[in-house]
Amino acid sequence: MKTKLDKLLDRIDPAVTIDKVSARVDMAFNSFHARPEIISQRDEFRSVMANFYCHIENTVLNLNPPRKPDLKFDWGRCDYQLEKEYGPNGENIAFDMARTNIGGGLYAVLKAVASQMADEYSGNEISSHVSEFWHALSVNEQLAIPKEYLDKYGHLIPSELREDGAVRVRMLFWKTLEEHPRIIKRLRDIGRL
Repeated sequence: MKTKLDKLLDRIDPAVTIDKVSARVDMAFNSFHARPEIISQRDEFRSVMANFYCHIENTVLNLNPPRKPDLKFDWGRCDYQLEKEYGPNGENIAFDMARTNIGGGLYAVLKAVASQMADEYSGNEISSHVSEFWHALSVNEQLAIPKEYLDKYGHLIPSELREDGAVRVRMLFWKTLEEHPRIIKRLRDIGRL
């Protein structure tokens, strides 16, 4: 019989969360048609990127009716993804790539933003499941479940985090649960699971 922990891990399995969100992002990416070959103006770049961001979000979240792009709002959120991908000068780097067609050009920039969005949306979904699970537990269950997890999956956690009874893992256990699907995905991707 499956435990509460087992049921949660099934709900946040990367095949159910990360892979499905990535597939929706890929579908949205492939259906985005406003891709000019060369972008020479920054305003045009921001407009294309804002439209792209809105298009991805509409598809991933299955918004019906779809939300119309809002240049200021969607560009701000897209710029945040560019900074995560390319650093504090993300907009400048991405614009130069789109303008010069170097480093993969606009296509590479769109792919990078799509990847960041997939990570964010799957992370949000996982966090939501973990939060709902954790807050529904009694205090005794919140103390017992980390032990169950460590007994079953402790070998996946770096040894330095398992030292001294895995105190750091137990203190922020919900963070361990949020990271679990990513660990499993990496292991599956390299053929170790």
